[in-house]
Amino acid sequence: MKQISFASLLLLFPITAFGQGQASQPPPADTIAPEIPGVVAGGAQVRVVKHGFQGTEGPVALPDGGILFTETRANRITRVDPDGNASPFLENANGSNGLGFDPNRRLISVQTTPGQTKVGVLHPKGSEAVLADSYEGQPLKRPNDLVVNTRGGVYFSDSPGIYYIPPGGKIVRVAEGIPNPNGVLLSPDERVLYANNKDDEYLLAFDVRPDGTLSNRRNFAKYQSVKKPEDEDNGADGLAVDGAGRVYVATNLGVEIYSPQGRHLGILRLSRKPQNLAFSGPDKKTLYIVGGGAVFKVQMLAQGFKGRAK
Repeated sequence: MKQISFASLLLLFPITAFGQGQASQPPPADTIAPEIPGVVAGGAQVRVVKHGFQGTEGPVALPDGGILFTETRANRITRVDPDGNASPFLENANGSNGLGFDPNRRLISVQTTPGQTKVGVLHPKGSEAVLADSYEGQPLKRPNDLVVNTRGGVYFSDSPGIYYIPPGGKIVRVAEGIPNPNGVLLSPDERVLYANNKDDEYLLAFDVRPDGTLSNRRNFAKYQSVKKPEDEDNGADGLAVDGAGRVYVATNLGVEIYSPQGRHLGILRLSRKPQNLAFSGPDKKTLYIVGGGAVFKVQMLAQGFKGRAK
């Protein structure tokens, strides 16, 4: 595929057009990564794997090096294998968005079909289960993303905060006062939880207590996509971490990358606005990025964390 610089794309199609309906967008194109020491080699290609999907969200690694992701408008979970072949994995996915695997390799998702909103097990067939569909007697609103820890506990975002379902336990709200939370993810050692805040300047971080609850809420890193406090939407969506603890954030600018201390390291630019991302590949050095009905991938120097699917 012909490579097109991101700058040229911006001249032809302002970034505000990205993320609208696919009919208003040009075909996605390969772009070139900048050099980010230890993260990605300068000149690495951010390749288009496939496009034309009906929504793109919730990617999670598969053991063979491929990914699953959700086609949100098609109510479907789709598989992309390491060779770039796409195939349906699960139809009628109950409005699934964020995906994760528990230690027993059960596929868990946040599910948003009105009247059936829940966090639950979707696969394998016969293991379907509801983990939570309400909090303090009130139905969940519209859960967005999740991460499953190595014990099988599930953190997920739903306005106005972050919730936790302990293994075999009852849902608890572990953070509140976040009007529009989005992506959630744990550090490799699971001592820190990160949460995107679409209506603010900062990616949030929390310390994780032994019982799974959170403390010490703080501003971890300032989104580069926010130039002034009154910016309404930073585009902050999905998150990924690598084995060294660096944090990768899908925003309006591309994939913003931060050190474990919150220092900005660089940005991977794409021809469409990224929505979510996950490391996979045989050695977990392939970063898959989804957004605007397209799937991209780039070979990294950094290696995704191997202790969880994501």
